Amino acid sequence: MISTHILDTSKGMPAANVEVLLEKRNDNLTWSKVGLEMTNADGRIVFDCPKERGVYKLTFKIEKYFEKDQSDFFFMDTPVIFQVKTTDRKYHVPLLLNPFGISSYRGS
Repeated sequence: MISTHILDTSKGMPAANVEVLLEKRNDNLTWSKVGLEMTNADGRIVFDCPKERGVYKLTFKIEKYFEKDQSDFFFMDTPVIFQVKTTDRKYHVPLLLNPFGISSYRGS
């Protein structure tokens, strides 16, 4: 139901081996861990999670990704918070990434 991929636009390539944490917001506004996965060679993750409405957060652990290349970078680990209103569709939340910019959108 929830998937993501990361494209490093500075390299024009997928960002492999990036840890991504998926959490769901509870009624008391705390977060519960749903999954923790590593992007594959194509920069993709499909989370094995229940199809439930709610507010979710993907935290992309990009600091380690940039540090391994000894690159200069500005953004640290990056959260993206989004809502699931209907469970009859897939939610794909990609991250476009470079050392000094990030962008996300609802994909298909």
